[in-house]
Amino acid sequence: MNSLQLLIAAGIAFAAPPSQHLSVPVTGIRYRVTFDSANAQSRKIIVSMSFSAAAAGDVLLSLPSWTPGAYELGNYARFVTNFSARMANDSLDWDKVDPDTWRVALARGGEATVTFDYRADSLDNAMSWSKSDFAFFNGTNLFMYPEGAGASFASTVTVLTEPAWRVATGMTPAAAARTYTASSYHELVDMPFFVGRFDIDSMRIVDRWFRFASYPAGSVTPARRSQILEHASKYVPRQVEIFGEVPWDTYTMLQVADADFALGGAAALEHQNSHLTIVSSSVVANPGLSSLYAHEVFHAWNVKRLRPAEMVPYRYDVQQPTTLLWISEGITDYYADLSEVRAKVITPRGFYSSTNRKIDDVEETVPTALEDASLSAWIHPVDGTDDLYYDKGSLAGLLLDILIRDGSDNARSLDTVMRELYDTVYKQGRGLTNADWWASVSRAAGGKSFAEFERRYIDGRDAFPYDSVLPLAGLRLLTERTVLPALGVSVSADEKGARVMQVVVGGPGATAGIRLGDYLLSIGGLDVDDPAFSQKFNDKYAAVPPTGTIAVQIRRGAERLTVNPPTRFSTTEGRRLIELSDASAKAVRVRDGLLNGTTRP
Repeated sequence: MNSLQLLIAAGIAFAAPPSQHLSVPVTGIRYRVTFDSANAQSRKIIVSMSFSAAAAGDVLLSLPSWTPGAYELGNYARFVTNFSARMANDSLDWDKVDPDTWRVALARGGEATVTFDYRADSLDNAMSWSKSDFAFFNGTNLFMYPEGAGASFASTVTVLTEPAWRVATGMTPAAAARTYTASSYHELVDMPFFVGRFDIDSMRIVDRWFRFASYPAGSVTPARRSQILEHASKYVPRQVEIFGEVPWDTYTMLQVADADFALGGAAALEHQNSHLTIVSSSVVANPGLSSLYAHEVFHAWNVKRLRPAEMVPYRYDVQQPTTLLWISEGITDYYADLSEVRAKVITPRGFYSSTNRKIDDVEETVPTALEDASLSAWIHPVDGTDDLYYDKGSLAGLLLDILIRDGSDNARSLDTVMRELYDTVYKQGRGLTNADWWASVSRAAGGKSFAEFERRYIDGRDAFPYDSVLPLAGLRLLTERTVLPALGVSVSADEKGARVMQVVVGGPGATAGIRLGDYLLSIGGLDVDDPAFSQKFNDKYAAVPPTGTIAVQIRRGAERLTVNPPTRFSTTEGRRLIELSDASAKAVRVRDGLLNGTTRP
C-alpha cells in the first residue's frame, strides 16, 4: 500500500446520514457526463450514475457540500434539476432524506441508473461553468457517492461531447475513448475537467509531462504560453528538491480567462495533479501570474498530501476547520516566491518587493492571530482579515526560515522541516498536528524553543519582530515616505508592457488624453517597466516635486506619443526590505542560503 492509499484508508470519509435508513451496498459505479452544443445553450451538464445493487432496498446517494481547498460550503445539490432513477425500463421511486441526499427505492437487486441536470453557470474555481463551446466542472459538483460505502470504491467517468472538442483532466485514461478511471472517491473528485474548444501545450518537466490548457482558444499568445511552461520548468525542480520526489505522473494547469471575472483579478484552486485558475481577461498576460501558478503547484505536496490532521481524511458533508491553515496556505505562498527566486524566474529584488507588499497588507489589517485567521476562513470575516492567513502566514514562514538557519548556522532551514514532515507525517498516513510542526521546527533550529514565538506571533496578536529577526539574514525593513505619480489611471503588465486598464474620468491622465489600451512607457523620464521605478521616482522627485505638468510617454498602436498631464502626487508611508551592507558573514550565509536554497554541509 503506497502512502496515498494509507492516507485514504486512515478513516471513514463520510458521516452517516441523519436518516436511520441504511443504504443497500452497491458496486460497479460508473459516471457519464454529457456536455455538447445542444445542452450548452441552456448551460447545463447532464450527469448519470450507474451501479449494481446487491439486493432490494433503499440506496442513499449524496453530493458533497464543498470542494477541498475552497474553504466554504458550496451546497452543490442546489444546482441539481430533473433528477430521475431507472432500473431497465422501470422508473424508480425516490425522495430526499436531507438537503444533499437522494433515497432511491429498489424493488429488487440489479443494475440501476440515476440521471440529473446540473446548472453550470458559476464562474468559481470550486463550481462548474459553461459557454457555448466549453465547460469546466469539479467532481465534487457532479459525482454522487453512496452513503456508508466509505471512499475506497473505484469508478469510471465517460465524457460525451462533440467529436471536435477536447477533454483535459488529471484522471487516468482508460482503454475506451474519453473514459477515465479513479481508484477512490477522493481521487475521483480531486481532478477537474475541461471539455470543449481550448488550447493545450505540454513540456517534459522533472521527467513528467506538464500541460497548460487555456480557454478561450487564443486567449493566451503562443509566446506567453511558452513563457508559462518555461518558468514552470525552472521553479518546479526547485520545489521537487525540497520534498525529494515528484508526486504526479502528469500535471495539468487549467486556466479560464473571462471578462466577467473581477477586473484585474485572478484565483486558483489546487488539486493533487492539477490546478484550476480563473483570471480576468485583462491580466491574462501579466507575468505576476507565475507566482500564483507556483503556489498551486507547491500545494501538490503541502495540502494535497501533507495537510492538517483535522482534514484527514477529507469529509465532504461538513466543514473541516483547522488552526493550521496558515501553514497550508501561508507557508505555501512563501515557497511560491522562494522557488521563483531560487529558479531565477524573479530577482532577489522581486522577492523583496513581494515581501514588502505582504508586510503592507498585514499592517493595514486589524491585529489578528494566525490561528484565529485560519479558523475563520470558513465564515469569511468582513473586517479585512478574510484571507490574512496567506500573507501573514507567508511572513511567518520567512521569519521561521531565518531563525532556523541562524540557529543551525545555515545547516538546516524551513526546507528541512517541510521534508521531514512530508516523510514522517504524510507517509505515515496521518495528518499534521500543531505539535508535529513546532517539534520539527525546534529540531531544525538545533533544539531552540519556539514556544514564545508561537504564543506571541501565531496564537497571539503581537507585531512580528522584523527588527530583531531580519538582520540575522542581513536584511532590514526600512520605513520611508514615498512619492509616486497620481495619474488617475490603473495599469496591468503584459508581454508588451504596462497596459492602461482604467482611466478616471476627469483625472490627470484623462485630461491629458491617456486612453484605455495605451501602454505607459515612461513618467518623468523614468522607464515604467523598470522594477526599481518606484524607488527611482521617489529619489528624483520626493525632495522637489515639479509643478505644472509632468511628461508621460505612451504607446498607442504603432505610435509613440508624449502627453503632459497636470502634476499630481500621492505620498504614502511604505516599508522596503533592503540588504544590509555591513551584515556579518553568518548573516550573509543565511541570506544567500535562503535565496538560493542551499545549506552548509
